[in-house]
Amino acid sequence: MPHAALRLESLAEQLLGAPLPVRIRAWDGSEAGPPGAPILVVRSRRALRRLMWKPGELGLARAWVAGDLDVEGDLYAALERLAGFIWERDEDAKSLRESLRDPGFRAAARSLIGLAAPFLPPAPPPEEMRGRGRLHLHTKRSDRQAISHHYDVGNDFYELVLGPSMVYSCAYWESPDGTLEDAQRDKLELISRKLALKPGMRLLDVGCGWGSMAIHAAREHGVTVVGVTLSQEQAAYARKRIAEEGLTDRVEIRVQDYRDVRDGPYDAISSIGMAEHVGAERYLEYAQDLYALLKPGGRLLNHQIARRPQDDESTYEVDDFIDAYVFPGGELAPVGSTVAQLERAGFEVRDVEAIREHYALTLRRWVANLEARWKEGQRLTSPGRARIWRLYMAASALSFERNRIGVNQVLAVKTPEAGTSGMPLRARAWQ
Repeated sequence: MPHAALRLESLAEQLLGAPLPVRIRAWDGSEAGPPGAPILVVRSRRALRRLMWKPGELGLARAWVAGDLDVEGDLYAALERLAGFIWERDEDAKSLRESLRDPGFRAAARSLIGLAAPFLPPAPPPEEMRGRGRLHLHTKRSDRQAISHHYDVGNDFYELVLGPSMVYSCAYWESPDGTLEDAQRDKLELISRKLALKPGMRLLDVGCGWGSMAIHAAREHGVTVVGVTLSQEQAAYARKRIAEEGLTDRVEIRVQDYRDVRDGPYDAISSIGMAEHVGAERYLEYAQDLYALLKPGGRLLNHQIARRPQDDESTYEVDDFIDAYVFPGGELAPVGSTVAQLERAGFEVRDVEAIREHYALTLRRWVANLEARWKEGQRLTSPGRARIWRLYMAASALSFERNRIGVNQVLAVKTPEAGTSGMPLRARAWQ
């Protein structure tokens, strides 16, 4: 149909009650919208059908992953302009439901249905995680499934995105002009110093990823490390790296749930970007398990993404796109809730360092790595999954920049009854 873009622009403005902030290019080649703005490319009517059958975020996500929707131009600029669709979806969805009482709104909706015809529901992209509800129970089996969905997508793909450091968490930047590898090394060293690692100590690295923290701690600080992960691919990669470093006598990598670790006590525990997978209902159990695995005076470094608190915490809902395509079963909590749960488990929380801006810088580097080798990235995993990673990392970078989410390093001590924490008198002596 000719001039589809004009119809889409008009319908979008009718349905949303605001001017469309981006330009549209439709499947018939027509364009409409503000000149010079980023272009939202609607490659086929199927994108509209996905939105009609799943209004809101999940429909948009399915259209993006399948390639029915795309952005031409600066992705960050497009996401900034579409912030209402990305960060205020819940409110939008409620107003849409309420708007169905309005005759003009219903007429625009019928017109959109006609433009989307034939009106059959497209199948979800194969990258979508099915049966997600059970994953939020956070049983050992469901956690293995969720971790496998996210991490077992090809070590070569992660090498392309993360770079040589193979660290999949927020780096620690001296300067925005520094290298990703230096910033990740500095993060691992910062954690090592906060934990006061010394030769002869035992470190448990919970959610050890591809072994970077374990290798750094053993090589630079002479400790013995046990790293646990639920990902078979991560474990195989980490063991290979450890052998190449000549550290097999000091580092052991296990495919094991942290709840099954029984060989404590450890002198220190690092948990870097893992606690987001634990879930609110299991978080106290997580904290208690780690507390039990530490010797008296031992330290925990918990590095975790946090969200802003809500007036009514009972209304918190997991992001549909992240839950379906990125971190199934993942949940974010306010940093205050995390500190409270660690204290309930018996820890003395001694330091909280917010490094929100550092994660925005890290994510932008990961996006740049993927975009620089885009075709290779698609080949190493799948076109849909490469699109998922590009969108979620870019949108997350903006969320950190806007203070919608943050990341914190919480240093806690299993302080003995006598009260001797072993902490320096002056805070942050590690710096």
